Amino acid sequence: MAAKAVGSPRFSAYRAGLFTVLLSGTALAPTPLLAQEAQPVAVQPEAETAAPVVPDQTIVRQIAVAGAQRLEPQTILSYIKMRPGDVYTAAAADEALKDLYATELFSDVKIREEAGNVVIQVVENPIINRIILEGNKRLKNDKILPEIKLAPRQIYTRSKVRADVNRIIELYKRQGRFAATVEPKAVTLDQNRVDIVFEIKEGPKSKVRQINIIGNEEFSDGELRGEMLTKQTGFLSFIKGGTSYDPDKLAFDQQKLRQFYLTEGYVDFRVVSAVAELTPDKKDFIITYVVEEGERYKFGDVTVDSEIRDFDSDRLTSNLPMNTGDWYNAQTVEDTIEGLSETIGAFGYAFGQVEPDYTRNKDERTMDVVFRIGNAPRVYVEAIDVNGNTLTQDKVVRREFRLTEGDAFNSLQVRRSTARINSLGYFQENFEIEQQPGSAPDRIKLVANVEERPTGELQLSAGFSSLESFILQGSIQQRNFRGRGQTVGLSLNYSRYSKSAQVSFTEPYMFNSNISFGADVYRRDYNSFNYFNNDRNNTYENSTTGFSLRAGTPLSEYMTLIGRYTLNLEDVTLGDRYFRDLNGDGVAECDPLVAGRYLCDALGKRTSSIVGTSLIYDTLNNRIRPSRGERVVANADYAGLGGNVHYARLRLNGAKYFSVLGNFVFSLSAEGGYIKSLKDRNLDGTDDVRLTDRFFLGEPDLRGFDIRGIGPRVVRKRLLPDENGNYTIVDEDRDNWVDDALGGKMYYKGRAELEIPLGSGARELGLRPSIFADVGAVWGLKNPNTNTIAAPLYLQTVDANGDPLAAPVYTNDPVAPDGQTNNTLFISPFTEEYLGDTPKPRVSVGIGVSWNSPFGPLRLDFSRVLLKEEGDDPKTFSFNVGTQF
Repeated sequence: MAAKAVGSPRFSAYRAGLFTVLLSGTALAPTPLLAQEAQPVAVQPEAETAAPVVPDQTIVRQIAVAGAQRLEPQTILSYIKMRPGDVYTAAAADEALKDLYATELFSDVKIREEAGNVVIQVVENPIINRIILEGNKRLKNDKILPEIKLAPRQIYTRSKVRADVNRIIELYKRQGRFAATVEPKAVTLDQNRVDIVFEIKEGPKSKVRQINIIGNEEFSDGELRGEMLTKQTGFLSFIKGGTSYDPDKLAFDQQKLRQFYLTEGYVDFRVVSAVAELTPDKKDFIITYVVEEGERYKFGDVTVDSEIRDFDSDRLTSNLPMNTGDWYNAQTVEDTIEGLSETIGAFGYAFGQVEPDYTRNKDERTMDVVFRIGNAPRVYVEAIDVNGNTLTQDKVVRREFRLTEGDAFNSLQVRRSTARINSLGYFQENFEIEQQPGSAPDRIKLVANVEERPTGELQLSAGFSSLESFILQGSIQQRNFRGRGQTVGLSLNYSRYSKSAQVSFTEPYMFNSNISFGADVYRRDYNSFNYFNNDRNNTYENSTTGFSLRAGTPLSEYMTLIGRYTLNLEDVTLGDRYFRDLNGDGVAECDPLVAGRYLCDALGKRTSSIVGTSLIYDTLNNRIRPSRGERVVANADYAGLGGNVHYARLRLNGAKYFSVLGNFVFSLSAEGGYIKSLKDRNLDGTDDVRLTDRFFLGEPDLRGFDIRGIGPRVVRKRLLPDENGNYTIVDEDRDNWVDDALGGKMYYKGRAELEIPLGSGARELGLRPSIFADVGAVWGLKNPNTNTIAAPLYLQTVDANGDPLAAPVYTNDPVAPDGQTNNTLFISPFTEEYLGDTPKPRVSVGIGVSWNSPFGPLRLDFSRVLLKEEGDDPKTFSFNVGTQF
């Protein structure tokens, strides 16, 4: 009788011979089994221990192993129960086969028997050489390989491969890719090794095609879908996000629905069932909710019961936000609990608990609520610990705490400390101070577990202007220099419009006292120019070299006073083409006819000695990325403490941030200013406030317009001849204009911006889009003198005798008085217009997006101008890019 396991013929090449195992018996005698195989050694049992022979039974005389390569034959035989001397049966052979296959060490096993000689023929499973993943783009190798069981140098088994295929598919399901398939393949190598290849087809993300709600009567499907985190696939899916199916979101959305109904008074609301069905193509899900709304409840008796003697229950009850008869609102209850907790925490009861006690009256459909404030000891701060800071010194964090060891606990001060540490910008977003019990019931520890992030910034900005082409800016700044909280920076700006360089330093706590100090040293060159016939023509250039010192001290927790001193050395010049010898004395002077009186009067060198002060009120929860709070700044400056420039200047600006509609951040900001000259310059057609001291407005303060793109300006347009040779046609090509922005003495600007939170996928990319509206204007100058030249002007340099004139004069005659020398064309016909001096608002709207790209933070803005005035210079697109270190 013989029992054989079904084996695969493709593994026959792995047979390696027969091994004889001596389990019991004394003498070894060769017994031929198969002519083509090695002869096993028979095991003869001892006579005195031999089992009695029953007629027609086969006794196992010996057991041999054939085909083993890595495993010892003794090890293989240890896995089975069969031994020499046992009665050989088909059941015993089957049991041995099961035991060997259960080890998962063999791909094929056969058992044969001849006259009591048993041969176990095995084919060992191969060893895995390496694991190869193909086609995985959304999930990288480092996300998949740690999750699977197979690994190099392990024994290959089909069951492990199947388990790993299921595991990989499960990983993709977690990513919302339910159509993902995995095809495993084994590539046979020499020495009984294999490469395991998982061919992965990731497929698209399985979206939520439709959300059905059954049983809702009081609220529409659209209203309820709006409360859910999961969204239906639609036209605006990219902006909304959340369209991928996620089982965890399904459970969360059920809670969101319940929260919504509880805020509307439906306390009996429940979700009967929530079923997600995958479409046959595995691309989409259809989710169906069955709900029961129940009856709507109102507030009954609402009271506060305080066991803390410092709080009067009746007084707290009178200040509750809800009243008897109002529709029940669970969110109002939660807000009340939070408010009461903050109130008792502000008085030092850190561990005071506020528990709501509900009593439902089903007949009257009312809900009585008692807010019970449990007794608790007044708590004191035992210790303040700072952990996780490797670069930042402890004192930089500790000095932002509004509490010190030994102070009575105050939850408002803890929250303020959290906001101040967040505003440093040195640590993780949404940092929170952890509160831990101290060594006694009336002691508490405040722990700041910080995670440092890069505080160095290398920023490159670029923009495009119709006049300047590309504008390049670069800056490098370290906001936590040497971990001391100091700020050092260097910025450079280059364009055809301006060049500047600035070095700055700020110490927020001078000599470890609550006084800040800062200094800036800079050089700024600004020029105005025009291209005429592909030649660049400068109008005026302004160079400023100076420094600024500032010091500040807090007046209260939210108010700071800053004093500053600035010294500027300014030099305003014009191009050579605007100068000529007007008086015949050999000295070139600014020619008003060429440059304009307003520019000629701005020429010269001057010294500005300016003292100023700023009063700042700041309640922002984060100065880097605020989402709540306000900031108001009043600036006053006086120029005249030395130097030869005299004016008074006042500027006000404010901003307020709101968290709206969940994670949306809405902000409003406004700014305005006025400057008045304190010295009458007695110049006709020129304002007493110098050109370089006026306000200018445009990019980046007012998106949608170019640099200095709005406000008072003199635009010189050339005149072209008509068919009669008269210069009456105005050239409307802006590239041929000379556009001199003159600034103004008054200005205002405002901005409204809404930052839109995106779905999880976009958030992972670091995308933060926003929509905005900007408004502003600058005005208030004395009208300058303008000119119109209706015919070409030539410069006459000789008299009728051909002798040089002491001072050249203008003439319309191209022929010199001596009849021989031709005058040189000096001025082409033009007309000047004074434009833009109006307080009428300029308005632009647009969209922008910030992206934490692989090469650094990137900001893009697209703007459209809604309101503008003649002479304004619109601009549609700008971007900047930077990196952090």
